[in-house]
Amino acid sequence: MFHAASSLAPSPSSSPNEKDQQRPSPDRRAKQRDAFFDNAKYLAIVLVAVGHSWEPLKGGSRVLQAAYQFVYAFHMPAFILISGYFSRSFDGSPERLKRLVTGVVVPYVVFETAYPLFKQVVDHDHRTSVTLLDPYYLTWFLCALFIWRLTTPIWKIVRHPLPVALGIAMLASAAPGITGDLDLPRVLQFLPYFVLGLCLRPEHFRMVRNWPVRIAAVPVFVLALMFSWWAVPRMDTEWLYHRASAQELGVPWWVGPVMQVALFGCSLLLTACFLSWVPGRSMWFTTLGAGTLCGYLLHGFLIKGADYRGLFEHDWLHRPLGEITVTLAVAAAVTLLCTKPVRWVFRGVMEPKMDWAFRKRDAAAPEPARAQTREPARERGGREKVDA
Repeated sequence: MFHAASSLAPSPSSSPNEKDQQRPSPDRRAKQRDAFFDNAKYLAIVLVAVGHSWEPLKGGSRVLQAAYQFVYAFHMPAFILISGYFSRSFDGSPERLKRLVTGVVVPYVVFETAYPLFKQVVDHDHRTSVTLLDPYYLTWFLCALFIWRLTTPIWKIVRHPLPVALGIAMLASAAPGITGDLDLPRVLQFLPYFVLGLCLRPEHFRMVRNWPVRIAAVPVFVLALMFSWWAVPRMDTEWLYHRASAQELGVPWWVGPVMQVALFGCSLLLTACFLSWVPGRSMWFTTLGAGTLCGYLLHGFLIKGADYRGLFEHDWLHRPLGEITVTLAVAAAVTLLCTKPVRWVFRGVMEPKMDWAFRKRDAAAPEPARAQTREPARERGGREKVDA
């Protein structure tokens, strides 16, 4: 799923767009964002928010339950895969660790505190406590992203990282003893998507955006929706959350690894179909891709607030017209939450500088022998965008 910290790999250099031949000078190019990925992030965050709004409405509608399962099969895998792709240059250097703390840890601490307090005030539930070890609602992704990022240097030296990550996910799906602290079951079971993102290259995104793939994506989406409708009474939606083991879902242990592989294949197929139809050129919503962290973390207050106050209990909202109205309203709300004014208001939380919290580099330290040139060496890495 977010523009949480900064990307140490400049996105323009990894553009999957076919029509990127006419570009500005290298200096300006380094500062450009990639429209394809910004579009993908915005569209994915809209699906995330819409999916959350469907959760309290889907109980009485098989069609809505099918749409819910369909969306949940690929929207977070797509976000996580893109996060891994933009984590390729993470090497654990002080500058990158600093951005990881300011762009991921700080928002996690703030919103992990804010959501329980919000529930206490709005829902009058004083039993809800503030804890940083048990991610609340949306914050699990930031916790997972922090862990995945820290392990990036390891995956970059492993010979076969994706099979290893998938093996870990399979084991996690059959291990009920894994503690729920830091939402570790979900961290481990979603891990293959992040590792796959680390392994991808620009040409892979160009491949899925060819017209034959786009055309093939249409029947795939139709068949996936039909299968979701069929699976509503037959499959537990909990499998799509990747937060429980097979035993905890009441099935034999071996079902967990099998389902993990099956869901991984289905999610990748649907993610490829989704990315194939993401526009590669600048659209009216392209700039909103830089504000997906705001959209992700803030829309939860709207959904939870409406749920706490019983707004989803109105009968008309459980009819087709009401469901469409909620869908459009939430899509519009998360769009507004991704805009520049909202990002500016919350920049102290989403992207704090926090220079006071970190040691300054010792200017008097001798430069390495190979770097002693007439001009001081400068870091060449661009800002890293932690995307989810």
